[in-house]
Amino acid sequence: MNVDGRRAAPVASGLVAAALLGGCSVGPNFHRPAAPAPPTYRPAGESNPVNTAAASAQRLAPPAGAYAQRILFGAPAAVQWWTLFDSPQLDDLMRQAIADNHDLAAAKATLAQARELVAAQTGQLYPQVGLVAGAGRQQYGKQFLGSLIPSVAPFTYESFGASVSYTLDYDGAVARSIEQRKALEQYQRSELQAARLTLTGDVASEAVVIAATREQVRAAAELLAEDRDNLRLVRTAFANGSVSKLDVLTAQSQLAGDQTLLPPLYQQLAMARHALAVLLGRPPADWSQPDLELTDIRLPRELPVSVPSQLVRRRPDILAAEAQLHAATAAVGVATANLYPQIALSATLGQQALTPGTLFDASSTAWSLIAGLTQPLFDGGTLRAERRAALDALQASAARYQQVVVDSFGQVADLLDALDHDAQLVAAQANARDTSQASLELARQSYQAGNSGLLQVLDAQRERQRAQLGLLQAQSRQYLDTIQLLLAVGGPLT
Repeated sequence: MNVDGRRAAPVASGLVAAALLGGCSVGPNFHRPAAPAPPTYRPAGESNPVNTAAASAQRLAPPAGAYAQRILFGAPAAVQWWTLFDSPQLDDLMRQAIADNHDLAAAKATLAQARELVAAQTGQLYPQVGLVAGAGRQQYGKQFLGSLIPSVAPFTYESFGASVSYTLDYDGAVARSIEQRKALEQYQRSELQAARLTLTGDVASEAVVIAATREQVRAAAELLAEDRDNLRLVRTAFANGSVSKLDVLTAQSQLAGDQTLLPPLYQQLAMARHALAVLLGRPPADWSQPDLELTDIRLPRELPVSVPSQLVRRRPDILAAEAQLHAATAAVGVATANLYPQIALSATLGQQALTPGTLFDASSTAWSLIAGLTQPLFDGGTLRAERRAALDALQASAARYQQVVVDSFGQVADLLDALDHDAQLVAAQANARDTSQASLELARQSYQAGNSGLLQVLDAQRERQRAQLGLLQAQSRQYLDTIQLLLAVGGPLT
């Protein structure tokens, strides 16, 4: 989706204005941002050639055929998106990761903390009742009592009773603070969803890397075996005088060059295995990893993709930005309420006596009922500056929300294009593999008929293995981009 960045600021300002206009007497009310209007992510005709060179490239590109994936726009996404790969081995890894990953456990605990903070703040809506008791010894100074009152000897006193206090929330300050806490709880819930989505995506990606790298290691090992056979036969032919020294050096150079393929693949495999163990919450040395094969993970041919209006209600990062916008809106209400008088009510009822024996006599009953009002008159501009700061924070949250939405649309558009190109690349690599296989069969027939030498057969075998290695790399890329697309549109619809 092509979005003009210059439009982001007005849209963000519109979100703030809508919040302020819809507010009550103190502070704005939050209104969920409207879903975007664009029906798709990419401009119409973007995948079509736009000039002669592009048209020529399009004609030369092999048809994706069986390697293409069908995009189902607007189809409901599976909550457990990885089940689309139809892999029991992958399902088992996901269960272990969700149960044992420490980052996910921390996100769950953080959400529980946010939920308790909401409960704690909600308690401010109710009267605060307490039990008070005290004992002490006291003496009044002569000057304090005055000359007309005889001095009072030091005395001991005891008191016992209950107290009640209540802050009248006529301006909605407490209600706004609770609203803010609830928005922050929603933010942590979205962060938990994002953590779970990221975790499952990382597990699936590492599993694919392990499976694909194992296949590439086998293909590279077969290529090296053919290089060694080639070198052995060339040396034999050189000893017989049928080839030159240059042919021997060429065969040695091919073997030396292909030997550089394996170390990076082994390193990639080791790193993926270690990363997968860590994602499952275990040290690499304490976990025996399964031998995954690429055939154990079936590439889904149909991919559900949310339309833009659904995406903003599904993606955790967008929902988290929305929750932050809600919290910033409530914070403006809290800052506004601080400008108004604060009314507090308090009452006490208890017993007071100078001796323990008379503490609970009827004559020892004491009570008080107090109403207090506090109105800021001069604070150096602190409260109004805090409200202006809250409004600035609201403006920033609105802009961030809009940017997160735009970024998400761009990510989905990139991945849709990537999958189109992945299918073409896999088709091209499969065509190269099939062509090299046909060339190998032809070279074998020519050799059997005596029309060519053995070296032509070995070279054809080597090219066939190289084509197979390229096909595996292209397939791996298609798997990984598929995972990223499912992550980009993943999550339950809210």
